[in-house]
Amino acid sequence: MSDEEKLMAEDQMIENEFQALLNDYLNSNHRRKVDIITRAYNMAKEAHKGARRRSGEPYIMHPLAVARIVSKEMGLGSTSISASLLHDVVEDTDYTVEDIRALFGEKIAQIVDGLTKISQGMFGENVSAQAENFRKLLLTMSDDIRVILIKIADRLHNMRTLSSMILAKQYKITGETLYIYAPLAHRLGLFAIKTELEELCFKYEYPETYADLTQKIEETAPERNKIYENFAVPVVKALDKMDMEYEMRARVKSVYSIWNKMQTKGIEFSEVYDLFAVRIIFELHPGIDEKKQCWDIYSAITDIYKLRPDRIRDWVSHPKANGYQALHLTVMGPDGKWIEIQIRSRRMDDIAEKGFAAHWKYKENRIEEDNELDKWLKTIQEVLANPNPNAIDFLDTVKMNLFSSEIFVFTPKGEIKTLPQGATALDFAYTIHTRVGDHCLGAKVNHTLAPLSQKLSSGDQVEILTSQSVDPQPEWLNFVTTAKARTKIEASLRRQRRRITEKGQNMLEELFEHEAIDNTVFNKILHVYRAENKDDLYYLIGNSEVSLPSNKEAFFRMKIEPEKQDNLFVRYMKQAMNAIKKAPSDPKNVKDGQKEPVTPVIPEESPAEKEKIDRKTVFRLTENNFRKNFIVPSCCNPLSGDDVFGYITEKEEVEVHKRSCQTGLKLKSNFGDRIIAVEWGDYRQYSFLASIVFTGIDRVGILGTILAKLAEDVGVNIQSVKVSSNDGIFEGVFNIHVHSAEEVNQLCAKIAKVDGVSTVHRSTI
Repeated sequence: MSDEEKLMAEDQMIENEFQALLNDYLNSNHRRKVDIITRAYNMAKEAHKGARRRSGEPYIMHPLAVARIVSKEMGLGSTSISASLLHDVVEDTDYTVEDIRALFGEKIAQIVDGLTKISQGMFGENVSAQAENFRKLLLTMSDDIRVILIKIADRLHNMRTLSSMILAKQYKITGETLYIYAPLAHRLGLFAIKTELEELCFKYEYPETYADLTQKIEETAPERNKIYENFAVPVVKALDKMDMEYEMRARVKSVYSIWNKMQTKGIEFSEVYDLFAVRIIFELHPGIDEKKQCWDIYSAITDIYKLRPDRIRDWVSHPKANGYQALHLTVMGPDGKWIEIQIRSRRMDDIAEKGFAAHWKYKENRIEEDNELDKWLKTIQEVLANPNPNAIDFLDTVKMNLFSSEIFVFTPKGEIKTLPQGATALDFAYTIHTRVGDHCLGAKVNHTLAPLSQKLSSGDQVEILTSQSVDPQPEWLNFVTTAKARTKIEASLRRQRRRITEKGQNMLEELFEHEAIDNTVFNKILHVYRAENKDDLYYLIGNSEVSLPSNKEAFFRMKIEPEKQDNLFVRYMKQAMNAIKKAPSDPKNVKDGQKEPVTPVIPEESPAEKEKIDRKTVFRLTENNFRKNFIVPSCCNPLSGDDVFGYITEKEEVEVHKRSCQTGLKLKSNFGDRIIAVEWGDYRQYSFLASIVFTGIDRVGILGTILAKLAEDVGVNIQSVKVSSNDGIFEGVFNIHVHSAEEVNQLCAKIAKVDGVSTVHRSTI
């Protein structure tokens, strides 16, 4: 094919994609504003002319794809579609926001400007660009929610085309996506998109595991279909008699959620019993209450099958904070399997899949109420009003509320408040009002006195006791889980510190009769009171942690004694002894029960800088460079053979984390430019510490049997054994030294063969 033919084929492909976008839009219930969408497309096509993505396709295909997600998968209208088509124009071309405003009006220009701000730069050299971008993203979101919806669509298309990126870039993007974008999509009720983002992250992080689980799901499909069909026959008969229009189908859990459950519970695929849920979606009958129809279907099903009472979830009467509504129940099916059922109206299903955008579809048909999402956005605005100066801490503070399950708590007057799982009485106080939280003395939970730190449960009735003499204390930060409470406490503590600092400054200035204090004298005062700087000194004085003399002459008479310095040899020996105390144990060639000798290394006066690591190549983790160029942290204890990535520390060392590590997830999101791809070498000499947890039915001699089984083929170096028994059930933990993850799997398989052992899995120590 000639170059001219290729260009013609590309032009046709672009035009076909644009026509598909128009068809998506025309099939929606939005007003027909094709003209503005066409003008936005023509401008974007001209602006990106000649530009290509890393995959080689014309760049215009990306904004077209984002616009299709926004239209078809989110249900948004012409303003959002036009802004999606133009979202990269200001950042990547010579066009300005003013050009957009002149051609398309204020609203589209405002959204494009918000999207551009999110993508551009950072505020400081030592601050994570991702965390700052998240701060900007929330600022723009508080003006127009469509900014974040389009940004999520942009991220979704980037994830769908991630294969063209190098490995290190893939890890950075998947880390950001799991840490920020998937929780945001969840909080905005975009269930389908949140699920796909998680699935794609999992697919790129663990390609082999993803393929293996996908195959197992397909292989077990016939068995699931049989269970569903046996369950469905009597239910269909009952629902048909009720003369309602509905659809019923079985929906398989996502691969990511199945894997997550396996990791959390330490179980195999065969032990995951709730692989699917039955979803019943009904059309509204005119004149019949939506909630009543949900409960009518519930009654019909529970007349047939036995209900599991502890698994009822009434999200119909009390929607989740992201607007999700449904009635969940679990029943015992005819095959002796527990089956989860989700009952929704068509409106509820639309909101569950498309989230906030779907609310607009039903606005004309229902009474306007305070939306839970609006309340959340209001909370975000309050957090933004008193942001934590550190961008990454700020990100963590806000993220606390993004992915949490909700509980419902009552005020003394019966008003319902929604809080995240694990919220305390102090969180509840700040939910009522900032002043109530700041002066909270205690609480009555269900009419019984309770401390501020008491965790609340759904259904609790809480009364807050206040006193004007009470102010927030630093330890309060340990009592709260909500972003609003933490932000308000931190802001109050900063205000208190400023007041005390000002008081201390005034006291010192009064002592010197408001004369300027000479630098030499000031340094003497800092030295005497062991203060790092002026603010610390003022705080110590104002907080009565130090006492000032009766007159200023006392400071002039002071002589500063130089700190006694150890000679060079003594300093070296102290450093060497500290190194011995802190050095991790290397189990190589050490007999059981002995500690190996550690040779102290005398530090050089001016150590040479470590060679910089090439961030574009794959770093090989060999025995020779362990502890020289890479380290293994204790947060996830990776072993040779685990799926891992590298994080380059400020010391130019590679810190190796499992891809599933929560600390690692934060690093990928916050420090994407320091993430590199790594691969394991062979480990024959050096061994790693691993932990195996096993449970089973207790019997005499079972531990001896397990130990004998382990000693059959492999010479296992066991560091410690801990076994406990309760009511005939035992739990044991082996901490062992191994050379690879495969070795741990072999040991787990051996333990599993012992009669009486129920479960066995590797655990992070």
